Amino acid sequence: MITQQQIDAIIDAVVAELKRQGVGNVRRNVPSGGGDLSLDLPDITTPEFRTRSYIDKPFKPDVLRALMATTPSRMGIGHAGPRYRNIPQFIFWADHAVTQDALFKEIDPALLQQFNLFEVQTQVSSRQEYLLRPDLGRKLSDAARKTLQEKCVKQPDVQVYVADGLSAAAIEHNLRDIFPVIQQGLQQAGLKMGTPFYVKYGRVGLMNDVNSVVDAKVVVTLIGERPGLGRAEAMSAYMGYRPQPDSTDADRDVVCNIFNGGTNPLEAGAYVVEYIKRMLKHQASGIKLKLIEQGQSK
Repeated sequence: MITQQQIDAIIDAVVAELKRQGVGNVRRNVPSGGGDLSLDLPDITTPEFRTRSYIDKPFKPDVLRALMATTPSRMGIGHAGPRYRNIPQFIFWADHAVTQDALFKEIDPALLQQFNLFEVQTQVSSRQEYLLRPDLGRKLSDAARKTLQEKCVKQPDVQVYVADGLSAAAIEHNLRDIFPVIQQGLQQAGLKMGTPFYVKYGRVGLMNDVNSVVDAKVVVTLIGERPGLGRAEAMSAYMGYRPQPDSTDADRDVVCNIFNGGTNPLEAGAYVVEYIKRMLKHQASGIKLKLIEQGQSK
């Protein structure tokens, strides 16, 4: 068991490191009348801390700063023996917590209601099983298949559905922007859109099973991407022309990294509609679509 003396030593080390890095307003508080120590600390997850170098006396500081400005990757973190410096380590832990929250977050029911999305589920029974059994996330449950049979328009030009994937937070961040753009774009193109819905515990390959029910020409799934450390709001739009049970990633196209800071969700919606038009024109997607278009351009 950790002792109060050890806790105090850790707090002293944190304060000393922050002061060494030039962070202001760092102090320890002792409540009046005694009691446990508390500590006022700044938010180390802000850009101020993420973009600074923690390397003592870098060989070329200007070059290091310029390099760090080109990427969100972890650079200039410094080391204390075999481990990271304290602040980079704390940022790493904070970002890991964001990732965990994204993985286990449930979608906001109000968002589903806003777009009239009814909910179905794959053969996965829990988030833990979802992480361990990707294959079950590619198959509809019996109840889900029955629900789609009852509620969905059959043989539409385009079937769009939403899946939580590995980050429900990504859906909450982007759906309000991208979904109306796709709907309006398909309407303006004179394309018949199927009945949209939401899938809990869905994987990309689920579109094969979905199309075995709805029989659409093109299937689009808006799905949360695997969260990176500190980044949980990125979504992708995977698309396939007449996906079949044996369709693979080679048969699909994707607009990825959709969020404000990556591919803007409004622009992404327009990209999705253009992809759909190309798929319908050439009756192909994925590698086949690229080969057809490359052949036509020669």
